[in-house]
Amino acid sequence: MSNRINRINETIKHEVSHQIRFGLKDPRLTDLVSVLKVDTTGDLRYAKVYISVYDTDEKKQQVIDILNKAAGFMRKSVGKKLKTHYTPELLFQLDDSLEYGAHIDEILRDLNKNSKGSDDHGDE
Repeated sequence: MSNRINRINETIKHEVSHQIRFGLKDPRLTDLVSVLKVDTTGDLRYAKVYISVYDTDEKKQQVIDILNKAAGFMRKSVGKKLKTHYTPELLFQLDDSLEYGAHIDEILRDLNKNSKGSDDHGDE
């Protein structure tokens, strides 16, 4: 991926994060919404914005719906920050990778705890 696209991705990520925190006045958006990464197509037509929401599955989908409805508003503010001829259309997607990682970590901790417990009983 080119440096130009990387810079554009970072600019979009920063601006969308700022808009979610300070620009959107929807009370259903909590502080537990994070922009994890942005993937912009080479022709700058689309930018997938990966969002993490620490809440129930129902609430997560609601947040994605809110962001997709506000995409035009956020695209306009992104366009002011980007120095490009075309501003990508923002497509919001849920990213569960943090939760998945936390789940795997929990499983590994449980396995580790259980293996230590069985070692203690082996000496009797």
